[in-house]
Amino acid sequence: MAQMNLLQAVNDALITSMQANERVVVFGEDVGHFGGVFRATSNLQEKFGKKRCFNTPLTEQGIIGFANGLAAQGAFPVAEIQFADYIYPAFDQIVNETAKFRYRSGGQFSCGSMTIRTPYGGGIAGGHYHSQSPEAFFAHIPGIKVVIPRNPKQAKGLLLSSIEDDNPVLFLEPKRLYRAAVGDVPNTSYNVALGKADVVTSGTDITLVAWGAQVEIVEKAAAMAEEKGVSCEILDLQSIMPWDAEAVFESVYKTGRLLINHEAPQTGGFAAEIATAVQRECFLYLEAPIMRVTGLDTPYPLAHEKEYMPDELKTFEAIMQCLDF
Repeated sequence: MAQMNLLQAVNDALITSMQANERVVVFGEDVGHFGGVFRATSNLQEKFGKKRCFNTPLTEQGIIGFANGLAAQGAFPVAEIQFADYIYPAFDQIVNETAKFRYRSGGQFSCGSMTIRTPYGGGIAGGHYHSQSPEAFFAHIPGIKVVIPRNPKQAKGLLLSSIEDDNPVLFLEPKRLYRAAVGDVPNTSYNVALGKADVVTSGTDITLVAWGAQVEIVEKAAAMAEEKGVSCEILDLQSIMPWDAEAVFESVYKTGRLLINHEAPQTGGFAAEIATAVQRECFLYLEAPIMRVTGLDTPYPLAHEKEYMPDELKTFEAIMQCLDF
């Protein structure tokens, strides 16, 4: 075990993968000698050379198009998009090429060995061009997995699993946790299963579902609720495509109540998909309407970031409203 922050865990996962598989290559804007804007790829070029860790031009569409070609030819590309906000120029490549390549070729070709890493989310005073949470856009696309870690240990295990998975994976890293989240991380290689939720805390009165940095938020809200005698069960989805519907259903069967928290805007957010599925499968078990605590349907505001964030106070209030229904 070693104490690592989330950035160090990501870096350690990349080193572990590159040592185990010489076909793993890492590239993106400034990822080489500079180590990326957050230093997630620090020392990779020194360890593995410029052929396996290198800078690209500032063209997101080109980065993903190049990764598609490498993956189709048997490499394991790990492409970094510097901020998730700038993934949209590559949207066509991801949606129409990466996700569909296996299907359109009848299984003869695949981009399945490809991983896209990108920091996402707010909380660092980045304003509306460096704070967005675009996960729901990509959860709508069959053929690509969407994975989001909540802490360093999960980050390393999930990233190792993503690189090894036989499907293209979009790996979203909550940037406000990069240096804030610190924990024990195994020095060895290990995997955290994709598509499986993690029960962070067991409870009996209400199910709280979140992913990424928002798991810590619902934990804080649950602690406040527990002072009022409310027992909260917390689930970290870890992957939202595929998402672990059965784990959520089983929890709601037990608690009879559900609150979903995500940082992205509410309209069209992934909480709506979860709520619809739970309403269909658990309708007779529900004791109250399903609650959503989310970002606002506005561009991400710099001056009003605190007001925008679905924080523990908003979450606690929603928990109590659900219990009082």
